[in-house]
Amino acid sequence: MNIHEYQAKQLLKEFGAPVSDGRVVLKAEDAKTAAGELDGPLWVVKAQIHAGGRGKGHFVEPEAGEKGGVRLTKSVSEAAEEAQKMLGRTLVTHQTGPAGKQVNRVYIEDGSGIETELYLALLVDRASSRISFVASTEGGMDIEEVAANTPEKIVSFSVDPASGLSAFHGRRVAFALGLEGKQVKQCVQLIANLYRLFTEKDMEMLEINPLIVTDSGDLKCLDAKMGFDDNALYRHADILALRDETEEDPKELEASKYDLNYITLDGEIGCMVNGAGLAMATMDIIKLYGSEPANFLDVGGGATKEKVTEAFKIITSDPNVKGILVNIFGGIMRCDVIAEGVVAAVKEVGLKVPLVVRLEGTNVEKGKEIINTSGLDVIAADNLADAAEKIVKAVKGA
Repeated sequence: MNIHEYQAKQLLKEFGAPVSDGRVVLKAEDAKTAAGELDGPLWVVKAQIHAGGRGKGHFVEPEAGEKGGVRLTKSVSEAAEEAQKMLGRTLVTHQTGPAGKQVNRVYIEDGSGIETELYLALLVDRASSRISFVASTEGGMDIEEVAANTPEKIVSFSVDPASGLSAFHGRRVAFALGLEGKQVKQCVQLIANLYRLFTEKDMEMLEINPLIVTDSGDLKCLDAKMGFDDNALYRHADILALRDETEEDPKELEASKYDLNYITLDGEIGCMVNGAGLAMATMDIIKLYGSEPANFLDVGGGATKEKVTEAFKIITSDPNVKGILVNIFGGIMRCDVIAEGVVAAVKEVGLKVPLVVRLEGTNVEKGKEIINTSGLDVIAADNLADAAEKIVKAVKGA
């Protein structure tokens, strides 16, 4: 689960990290009051969406102005005016895709004098199963670009959970960032605070970009992105309360209610598969035969008829889907349960696109019998390659 910048900064503040004072604005008429509560003399107005690259983005609507989603202003009235221009408009960045995201809230904060921009992140290193720090002197840029062009400017190391975090880790980050004097001590304290926040709140990613050295020589977190482990949210009611469902794909949101692992993609063939590995293989073979998957969907090993029905309804709700491939290898998940769910869903929502079903494994004959006697217009497949070939042919033919 991701949260907005202003929410992330509130958490940083609670854990002792230095951030600018700011106010969130949800309604245009509140912008001037919010800006007036800050000291200035500079006010920064930031569009709040779950996507990076806001400063380099552009708004679809001309009335929002030609500036990006981060604007520096020099008065309360100017800050309010820019906030009002952004609210309700659609911001397009390199992370939103061409459709963009609607700006439903903006964040107005005190401006900062910037001497240096740095990069700092904490994340879970899946290779070592440890928390890792990533630091670079190239702050304010896309870290992927830095990694591709100047990888020597990135320092990364993990923390041994047996010994835990120590002041040494903070000093290592400070030296990697070229800090000196009082900044080293500030960095050691900041690293300790961020590590505590990361572990106590079960985070997956915490990115400070940029971490700045101000014109007074102090460290400050100028921007922040945070991602949390969905599986641990039951332990953190305070974090769950920060969820902004308007920032999530409606289909993915609906899938989460039924514990379905669903991700929207840009293709035309909807997939329903059991098992993440098989789902990946299914998407790959669809591409191999000349088409693109419209989603990743793993119904899981213990799915019920009701869950399968909901999964099918979510797939068919996508207007981009021109065909559906159901690929089930029954182990824990029985083929007859999948078949019952597919039949129930089709009878409820109808079937307007080609449907190919490949079943194999536990209760496969019973599952095939349910499909074959359902009266549905279903194309049967003998194996994965056969299924992919048939669904791509059916979609291209249509």
